[in-house]
Amino acid sequence: MKRSRTISITVEKKTGDVFDAILQIPPKMMPDAKINDARWWSFTGPYGKSKLKFNENRPLGILDHQYVDEESSWNIPMRVISSSNVSEIVITLNKPDELTDDQFDQRVTEIGEMFQSMKNIIESEI
Repeated sequence: MKRSRTISITVEKKTGDVFDAILQIPPKMMPDAKINDARWWSFTGPYGKSKLKFNENRPLGILDHQYVDEESSWNIPMRVISSSNVSEIVITLNKPDELTDDQFDQRVTEIGEMFQSMKNIIESEI
């Protein structure tokens, strides 16, 4: 049986601002992040060489992305949902086959912490 976890946070910013900020967040969270012509961000992550690519649809609030590191590969659905002057960001993490249940649980915790850091960065921007 496949395992998944959903993480949701509220960001005290309008949806369009949050959407744009997320697309530009990699170098703010990973100082060595670089983007190539194919729109893949590459950087050194907690599990070695990593890359990230957003597959966005701004009008629908879709920021799905692919994330690959030296241990696993993820396809992550992400939505930015408007709620008046704040936004809700929701991601669903599906356990990659190459990770054990314990590794997946650890990654969910780490991603939750990263999500909180992302929120703090976005809210601190003017």
